[in-house]
Amino acid sequence: MNRAINKIVEKVRQRQRLTFQEAQILWYECDLLTLGTLAQSVSKDLHGDDKVTFVIDRNINYTNVCTMGCRFCAFYKEPNSPGAYVLDEKEIFKKIEETIALGGTQILMQGGLHPELTLEYYLDLLRAIKERYKIHIHSFSPPEIVHIAEKSGLSIAKTIESLKEAGLDSIPGGGAEILDDRVRALISPRKIGWRQWMDVMQTAHRQGMKTTATMMFGSVETVEERIYHLERLREAQDETGGFTAFIPWSFQPDHTELGGMSATGVEYIRTLALSRVFLDNIPNIQASWVTQGSGMAQVALAFGANDFGGTMLEENVVRATGVTYRVPLDEIVHCIRTVGKEPVQRDTLYRALRAF
Repeated sequence: MNRAINKIVEKVRQRQRLTFQEAQILWYECDLLTLGTLAQSVSKDLHGDDKVTFVIDRNINYTNVCTMGCRFCAFYKEPNSPGAYVLDEKEIFKKIEETIALGGTQILMQGGLHPELTLEYYLDLLRAIKERYKIHIHSFSPPEIVHIAEKSGLSIAKTIESLKEAGLDSIPGGGAEILDDRVRALISPRKIGWRQWMDVMQTAHRQGMKTTATMMFGSVETVEERIYHLERLREAQDETGGFTAFIPWSFQPDHTELGGMSATGVEYIRTLALSRVFLDNIPNIQASWVTQGSGMAQVALAFGANDFGGTMLEENVVRATGVTYRVPLDEIVHCIRTVGKEPVQRDTLYRALRAF
């Protein structure tokens, strides 16, 4: 290894924070196995070397109606177009009951930015769920929350406060894509900018609510813009400390306006490993079997990931691109055991519930 790499390796071993430029060097000059070894050493220091967590959950896409028209999305429908829908409460309740019957502890509700759904719709839905079921509601990404706030004429802080009082427990990291407005102007010109995304998350953190963070990579961004994304997350975490996990996932181009090629498995693993080394203040890194499949998720466990994600009893957004990986509970347990780890079911806040 060259001198610069040796210096970075020593910094990681001493758990010193890496700079933007050092992250660039790791990406362009460090071989994959060395980078993976560094990432795994960080993960081991944080979590030990024997357990991998997962959550039993369901992704309920309550509507596919959206006015944003993001070029990377194959899921959305224009209002009143064929196939457009809004799930009624009975359908949502049925999905929740099925999730609970299978040992589920979390529902992830996300949908399009529907022009007619008001704050009252979301408050009524949250209250109705909480009145009937004991389940964690991890729902409504920052673009949805900004949309709700704008329709209601309320501030972001007041909107989150109202949703929290009605039953919202935590916020997923959807809508982050790449936290750079050059990229966002190309792939989602009508969606909120990166600063608004971050403002939602940090406002939630200040109200005591935890969130996750994501990154969709492999569309039109540069490596440097990926690192900017990581740096902005790290800076925000220094300020408010509310991110529980980071989930990088690769853009799926089929059936989208944007098109292009999918990131390779090697690029996914390198991105995940770099994320683990760079994000020294975000505790958990999640493997993405939804876009990469269970085999690549297993590899991710040797490159810095400590969490296998969720069972995702239902997933519709990635499936709309033609990618249809399904990994049921018994396969998740098998995948984790096969790589010599102990599977542990967790809740949304990464508290252990059951060891297998």
